[in-house]
Amino acid sequence: MPRPSPTTPTVAAPPGFAEHCAQLLAPHGPVRLKRMFGGHGLYVDELFIALISRQTLYLKADDATREQFRAAGGRIFAPQMPGRGVVELPYWTVPEEALESDAAMAPWARLAIGAALRARAAAAPKRATAGPAPAKGAPAKRAVAKRALEKRPAAKRGAEDRPALPPAGRKRAG
Repeated sequence: MPRPSPTTPTVAAPPGFAEHCAQLLAPHGPVRLKRMFGGHGLYVDELFIALISRQTLYLKADDATREQFRAAGGRIFAPQMPGRGVVELPYWTVPEEALESDAAMAPWARLAIGAALRARAAAAPKRATAGPAPAKGAPAKRAVAKRALEKRPAAKRGAEDRPALPPAGRKRAG
């Protein structure tokens, strides 16, 4: 039997397909549906684990889980991108029976949640750094900021940089 193309749905989805998929994932945490790119993104506990494109559900996979999706007959999400051609993204279809019940979806949802958690953990160190480390011998950010503050006229400095006013009722020594 010829395999359908990656962007062709295997089953005509009923109306409310996105809501049905959200209900299947609900036992794993609060689910949020977000419309995006003509489809939907699905978040479980604010973790992006799935997308729906052309009424087909794709769950997040990674190196640790991809073979399980492939062995079950899953297809990778491979949309046609303008100017880039077909681009494979790490989201895979699940067996059709997984769309029939929470229990049948559970092992696939756990794989997707695990892949999303690993992706988040791998990205965390990258987000922690605001930019490249300063070159060796480069002045520290605070020293640069302090010099810039000293160069500004007093009128443009913040209140914390102005001399304190004498308490009310006292004359300033002069």
